Amino acid sequence: MSHVYKHIELTGSSPQGMEDAIQQALSKASQTLHDMRWFEVVDTRGHIEHGQVAHWQVTIKVGFTLD
Repeated sequence: MSHVYKHIELTGSSPQGMEDAIQQALSKASQTLHDMRWFEVVDTRGHIEHGQVAHWQVTIKVGFTLD
């Protein structure tokens, strides 16, 4: 059986770290997207306040199968 995938880019944000930023993006996307199969980190950046990391922003490419 073969599959056809569509992919989109999402950016998640979190003060807790990169993994939580990814999870935030995937959790939100799962509310409207179905059959998500993979993700790839394409960009990582952060916001600095008072010399400290305030939050992380992680952009991911997410692939999902089409119905």
